[in-house]
Amino acid sequence: MDPYGWVQLGLFLGLLLLVTRPMGAYLYRVLDPEGKTFLDPVLKPVERLCYRMMRVDPKAEQDWMRYAVSLLVFSLVGVLFSYAVLRLQHLLPLNPQHLGSVSAPLAFNTAVSFVSNTNWQNYGGESTMSYLSQMAVLALQNFTSAATGIAVAAALVRGIARHSARTVGNFLVDLVRTTLYLLLPLCLLYAVFLVSQGMIQNFKPYESARLVEPMTVVAPKLDAQGQPVMDGSGKPATEKQVVESQTIVQGPMASQVAIKMLGTNGGGYTNANAAHPYENPTPLSNFLQILSIFLIPSGLTWYLGRMVKNPKHGWSVWSAMTVLFLAGLLLCWWAEGAGNPRLHALGVDSSGGNMEGKEVRFGIFSSALFATVTTDASCGAVNAMHDSLTPLGGMVPLINMHLGEVVFGGVGAGLYGMLVFVILTVFLAGLMVGRTPEYLGKKIESYDVKVSAIAVLLLIFDVMVFTAWAVVSKWGLAGLSNTGPHGFSEILYAFSSAAANNGSAFAGLTGNTYWYNTTLAIGMMIGRFFFMVPVLALAGNLGKKKIVPESGGSFPVTGVTFVLLLVATVLIVGVLSFFPALSLGPIVEHFLMVRSSVVF
Repeated sequence: MDPYGWVQLGLFLGLLLLVTRPMGAYLYRVLDPEGKTFLDPVLKPVERLCYRMMRVDPKAEQDWMRYAVSLLVFSLVGVLFSYAVLRLQHLLPLNPQHLGSVSAPLAFNTAVSFVSNTNWQNYGGESTMSYLSQMAVLALQNFTSAATGIAVAAALVRGIARHSARTVGNFLVDLVRTTLYLLLPLCLLYAVFLVSQGMIQNFKPYESARLVEPMTVVAPKLDAQGQPVMDGSGKPATEKQVVESQTIVQGPMASQVAIKMLGTNGGGYTNANAAHPYENPTPLSNFLQILSIFLIPSGLTWYLGRMVKNPKHGWSVWSAMTVLFLAGLLLCWWAEGAGNPRLHALGVDSSGGNMEGKEVRFGIFSSALFATVTTDASCGAVNAMHDSLTPLGGMVPLINMHLGEVVFGGVGAGLYGMLVFVILTVFLAGLMVGRTPEYLGKKIESYDVKVSAIAVLLLIFDVMVFTAWAVVSKWGLAGLSNTGPHGFSEILYAFSSAAANNGSAFAGLTGNTYWYNTTLAIGMMIGRFFFMVPVLALAGNLGKKKIVPESGGSFPVTGVTFVLLLVATVLIVGVLSFFPALSLGPIVEHFLMVRSSVVF
């Protein structure tokens, strides 16, 4: 835990604090259909044109059910469109490498993955996707899925802020305004910055460079369509290949990476994601990519405080998120800096910490910071391989996802996930003092607690059921490259990532099989849409309530007491629910590493 890391952490938190209020104030204007922004002279005509094309009355709001139906139908159309383009990729233009059609299971998995803001990738982007697929499917869904999450967060905040109201907004209006006034302008500026750092943005065919010295590698055996071939035991077959040249990727990368980070999507243009020198060229690009993950989620906490006319409440939620973020980061940083004790015992100089799977140009702290931030949010982009983290270092991303990624979280998803925990916190506080719980002047009744509990329990159900099924089935074990507790951790991580809509992976698991493509896609849909519907139901019910004047016995939703109780509720529900699974995976692996000859 070196001084440079502490300086970088202080700079990160300082900048995050600095941008929170301006971003929140701008979100307040964008998410108000009547709000004025400095972009109105340019974008207002485009906004009106979008409404005319969709035949939408921007002044007609929806109740929570219609809002949910609009969201689900829009997402279904996105899945079908994405699936069709991927399947027909070989017939479509902008495919200079003549890449083939994406197989049906992989196309289904990828379509659901990007529509649900998960961006789980059972493929290498540069070897599977054409330029058209990267832009018209992956980048497009990065915008729409991010806007969808922000829209749901806005609907819930409106439900909290309004009283005696039957509506929570209009989904398509929220979608259009978020995309036009927030995501597109930010991504345009961000992409220009990334190009200035050395990131590519072109439509040239891939370049080929001859190696100075040929090398022999063991690689997965692929069929004519580029899909892995299985051996007799159902595991991916491998073959030796002599490599004499290197193919250097080209394409429209900067435009996709911008929304990948700002929209907390995370799907890499290349297989190495943000560890690739094109996709993350400099220390400055690395730092700002990490900061951009938290930019919009952090601003949404200020938007919450402004909407409910209680700025201190917004900052209290921000503080709770920051406490959880720092706890995870410090554990991950310490574990990776300590390295592997077995290597010390063997006389190997590992004073630099656990550098396996990490870029030397980023080092321990930047890798730990990226891993923590990307799993606090539902981003999933990586600049180091999470499968190579130490057991405790790898447990931090797992716990972050098990908490529901409410530590700033995905754009929109983090706020509405944390507000579900706020409702549960207020309910528990009411039980402790023997009063009917209240939240910002509204009585929290059984319906509110039930839908909040359903949303939280769905994540636990989603992860546990699919993980249990995989570890006792042939198809689940066939994809493992490790046995023992780490093999279990790989499966647990995969379904945690899918359910939490994160997308990062312990990459030792071979997920590009029929069963994994299908089960992971189902897990993503449950984690995304089965969570959103209860949240919208909660928004609708809260919006109908009347404001009750606060009394001396009302539980304050600001201050240290509220922050600590909220943090405790998140940890109790999140960590304890998954503790048995964590005990079988990273915790027992840590003790094996410390007490035996296991190197991990």
